Amino acid sequence: MPLRAPQAPAPALRSVLTALSSPTAVREARTPALLGAQGPVTPELSLPVHVLDRVTAEGVAATRLAGWRFHLRCGDRTVAAAETRLTPDGWTFSHFFEGPYVASTERALRQAESVPQPCQPRLLSVPELYMLTLWLHGDCAADPASGHPAATDLLVPLAPAPPGIAAHRPHRVAELLPVLTDRVTPTRLLGSPA
Repeated sequence: MPLRAPQAPAPALRSVLTALSSPTAVREARTPALLGAQGPVTPELSLPVHVLDRVTAEGVAATRLAGWRFHLRCGDRTVAAAETRLTPDGWTFSHFFEGPYVASTERALRQAESVPQPCQPRLLSVPELYMLTLWLHGDCAADPASGHPAATDLLVPLAPAPPGIAAHRPHRVAELLPVLTDRVTPTRLLGSPA
């Protein structure tokens, strides 16, 4: 499947490039792979990170853009990731990190290449479940900063996934959303005011 990765806002990318060029920012990150990188580190893959805030009474997932995540490559491998966030002054670098979600995201993207219809890859975080999914949005031309998961979009839970939810198994939003809402405290997700 042709993945149509959206382009990150230029200020978000600039903030990551500035952080990468700052020895202080890299040293304070304390990510061993980034500190030990032999050669230039470049941000390559950028994905918008949305947060699932609530589910409406109609079963629609209300999401908001929380940031942009960049996979950082050194040579032929991803060594870490960088995240940016939107502040009142614009996009700013948030932090560097590494760990299972970086490799899991890459694995899920490779899996997604076999899905026949084109889509726009995004990340969807479900904070109440400590869960992150690759969100394959069916509208490739959509503004990556807006929208909500359509019933036919695919969600691929990343590892580690919550107990009882298989990592790397694609689910239609219409199938997975009811499972997620059953697991989240109703007053926090379903009963939250708009």
